[in-house]
Amino acid sequence: MTRITGRRRRLLVSGGLTVAFLLITGLLVLTKVIRITPLFAGRYPVHGVDVSHYQGEIDWEVLSGQDIRFAYIKATEGSRYVDQQFSRNWDQAGQTELLTGAYHFFSFDSSAQTQAELYIRTVGDLSGKLAPVVDVEYYGDKRAHPPDKDAVVAELTGLLQLLEAHYQIRPVIYTTYPFYDRYIAGSFDDYPLWIRNVYYPPDLDGKHPWVFWQYTDTAVLDGYQGDERYIDMDVFCGTEEELGTFLVP
Repeated sequence: MTRITGRRRRLLVSGGLTVAFLLITGLLVLTKVIRITPLFAGRYPVHGVDVSHYQGEIDWEVLSGQDIRFAYIKATEGSRYVDQQFSRNWDQAGQTELLTGAYHFFSFDSSAQTQAELYIRTVGDLSGKLAPVVDVEYYGDKRAHPPDKDAVVAELTGLLQLLEAHYQIRPVIYTTYPFYDRYIAGSFDDYPLWIRNVYYPPDLDGKHPWVFWQYTDTAVLDGYQGDERYIDMDVFCGTEEELGTFLVP
């Protein structure tokens, strides 16, 4: 029988403890007990938030004073739904020094035409505001039963083109990793990308540089008292001057 020396035993124990530590740390990161993304997000100078009716009535003077420079506000979803807080948020956020923009939640069950019409009718003029954002991600049972790729690409392309033609600026695509891998990669490489990853910094193998990164969905700030105690926080990959290139002419 092979004898294990004291040194080898110590190495085995040390290696086992290291593996256990890494596994436990990884689990804590995945369950959001430990949040490492704010540490990485700190290297980017331009921070912002994205909000909807879940944050309730927002005191924009208070919220805007917490080291953020931009805010994206949910406007519409599909071809019929208008966020119940959009009008109030849009008016009051516009009275602050924040750069503001409006986003649309894409529906697999509505046409590009009707979705574009709802967004344009609801948001109106965007001169001096940030470029439109289209949020495309799974909802309901769509992850378990993914819609046809060709159909999704066709409708999303139509929506983006309609918004670009109206506002004379290329819209931004907000998405998640699973949705990006199935639908976005290779089909929308010319569009600015806003990626959600609340576990670690974005890595798309250099194929599609990201512009915005939603790095946490569990931030807590002052200035809102909705049903949701948390708020999404984001960074822009660049300077504040470079963010200005995303303003609608």
